[in-house]
Amino acid sequence: MILDALADAVGNTPMVRLRCLEAEAPGVQIWAKLDWLNPGGSVKDRAALFIVRDALARRLVGGPTGRTLIDSTSGNTGIAYAWLGAALGVRVALVMPGNVSEARKHLTRAYGAQQIFSDALEQSDGAIRLCRELVEKEPDRWFYADQYSNPMNPRAHEQTTAEEIWRDTNGTVTHFVAGIGTGGTIMGTGRGLRRHGSVEIVAVEPAEALHGLEGLKHMPSSIVPPIYEESELDRKLSVSTDAGWDMAERLIAEEGLLAGHSAGAAAVGALQIASELSRARRSGVVVTLFPDRADRYLPPPR
Repeated sequence: MILDALADAVGNTPMVRLRCLEAEAPGVQIWAKLDWLNPGGSVKDRAALFIVRDALARRLVGGPTGRTLIDSTSGNTGIAYAWLGAALGVRVALVMPGNVSEARKHLTRAYGAQQIFSDALEQSDGAIRLCRELVEKEPDRWFYADQYSNPMNPRAHEQTTAEEIWRDTNGTVTHFVAGIGTGGTIMGTGRGLRRHGSVEIVAVEPAEALHGLEGLKHMPSSIVPPIYEESELDRKLSVSTDAGWDMAERLIAEEGLLAGHSAGAAAVGALQIASELSRARRSGVVVTLFPDRADRYLPPPR
């Protein structure tokens, strides 16, 4: 494959069959879409690309006098903004909780993004609040990308992720299972898949308000993103931090997949749905999405 620009490499990520999990759910297929194989290493490349291209088209960013794109992020969207900003000539500033992984801090800094840290104890909601304060103080300086309410976020998944899943399963997908972060992945992919046929949409969220599944939101205790519409879901599953971490370790050991903890939580949800189908003697094709790899969470070497 030959591309004119790195941004053209976003999307069309592969899917892999999780046979170690299928053994516990006879008669049901379980597939994982490996979105960590996007250029920036995560699913967030999709939404960030749509957001940045839309802002460029409307001349809200870019060029010597363009405003700086600013947004709050727990890490992966920040990395996506940072590399896309470098590739497309857009200045980027990121507001992140102080406790995001060192790997994410190093990556966004390497791409040249300005870093602003919020109180670690306030998690992603603290970053959202601080970002809004900065934009309110200097509105002419910033373009507030606002991934939590920007319609380009779910639209990216409606137009790309959903179409890829439908194509690659030859239209046989019966269930889509994904974690809730901004809500863009689950909302957009769900809408896109439902345009093609009857597909059940299942969201996964952390079971605890204070959890260790970085990138996912516990909706009952969080600022609910405007793009998230729970009424569009068929089901929502709660997954504990321990279960997500244990599954991530299992995927490494049994499938060679260096899955991150949020990917582990998504796999727990996919296995639960597949097991229920199997016990009911129903067939199915359950597709989940792995947003990033475990190396995003590892400390730098000493």
